[in-house]
Amino acid sequence: MSKHHRHHKKLHQKEHFKQAVVFLFALLLWFYPTPEGLQPQAWHLFVIFICAIAAVIIEAMPIFVASIFALSASVLLGILTPQQAYSGFSKGFILLIVVAFLIARAVIKSGLGKRIAFLIIKKFGKSSLGLSYSLIAADIFISPAFPSNTARSGVLFPIVNSLAHDSGSKVPDGSRKKLGSFLMMSSMAGITLSSSLWLTAMAANPTGVAIAKEYGIDIGYGLWVLGASLPVLVLFFALPYLIYKIYPPQIKQTPDAPQIAQKELEKMGKVSKNEWIMAGVFVVMLTLWVFSSSLGVDKTAVAFLGLAAVMVANIFSLEDMKLEGMALETLIWFGTLYTISVYLNKFGFMSYIGEHITAFVTGFPPLGVYGILVVAYVLIHYFFVSQTAHMLALFGVFLSVGVQAGVDGVSLALMLLYATNFNALIAPQGSSANVIYVGSGYVTPKEVYKIGGAVTLLNTLVFLTIGTLWLEFVT
Repeated sequence: MSKHHRHHKKLHQKEHFKQAVVFLFALLLWFYPTPEGLQPQAWHLFVIFICAIAAVIIEAMPIFVASIFALSASVLLGILTPQQAYSGFSKGFILLIVVAFLIARAVIKSGLGKRIAFLIIKKFGKSSLGLSYSLIAADIFISPAFPSNTARSGVLFPIVNSLAHDSGSKVPDGSRKKLGSFLMMSSMAGITLSSSLWLTAMAANPTGVAIAKEYGIDIGYGLWVLGASLPVLVLFFALPYLIYKIYPPQIKQTPDAPQIAQKELEKMGKVSKNEWIMAGVFVVMLTLWVFSSSLGVDKTAVAFLGLAAVMVANIFSLEDMKLEGMALETLIWFGTLYTISVYLNKFGFMSYIGEHITAFVTGFPPLGVYGILVVAYVLIHYFFVSQTAHMLALFGVFLSVGVQAGVDGVSLALMLLYATNFNALIAPQGSSANVIYVGSGYVTPKEVYKIGGAVTLLNTLVFLTIGTLWLEFVT
């Protein structure tokens, strides 16, 4: 047996051992008595969900495999009906993620992605860290006009993907960590900041403000932005540097990159017909996305229209679609985990957690209650696939608990709503925006748990300390 085969055999044995550990863990939890206050259905669905997540974290199996195991188990064990289990695949925002993959491919194929990438490299490309800052700054600049961070990631991802690809950092040849992984993680982290800063940068934000109003707490656009401004500014400078240190690109300095980019731009010549078409389609999509709420236009339908347009123009073909296997893979694993998350809430598991937190914080001083509620709200996001679902399930519960304990309602409401955004990188399924980046292959689910956990920790510390003091000053 060759050394190569022995190595693979050893890896398979290690993987099988981890799978056995997850299976035994699942059996122990499954037959553990259902906690008082929970229905067996809710407990068993939680067991399936937590074991699927554990399998991904310890690399017992890929997130796609863990998800289809969870899907089949939930139906075959009678916890979810087939209709319930497959309901996630019909959700518009999940289809939007899939279409974003395909449009990203069209942006690259048309040459527009390469041109944008080279223009960014020409301006900021002297270092990989400089590229990271420029991507996050661009996101913060455009985000107030995007009521969906999923749609915004559909804009940012093709640019980041092109930057990585045209810097010689590719997934198939094993060079993803050369630059691409770092830029993908930076862009994901940037979305947590842009979504926190602007009230209109994420769909759940205005909904949360409306819920707060039911509790007599009025949060205007100006107060939202002012309250988030200082912690976001601190994190804008801190986050890229943190990622650079703990998840560094192999390429640190690129002093020749701007000159190379200029030469490549000259080689590309004038903007081609396909680039103009792609740019036009993109502008129309962006415009319709920005005004989707006022026009009553569905964002996913806009994405499908854009895809149809680039296919009619022959920029993206059916053959290209056959090569884009990650889109289908992402549809299945994200749709599955989203569905389980929804039914954990419907079966009462999330309200059960909320009740226990209420009991736990009783007797603490208001400042202690405030800190416990925010930290708990952030950590519970491990169990949610949708930021909006998380906010809808727990924001009102946590706000009510805090107000009853004497916590300032405006500060707590703002901090919980900011947390709905700054906790998004805590898990690969923590935001639908993450899914596009993870699906690219540049970052693995395990890396998101690790690096995203560090990003979430820093976000939480800055918002809880500097952010809280700042809120005391401005409210």
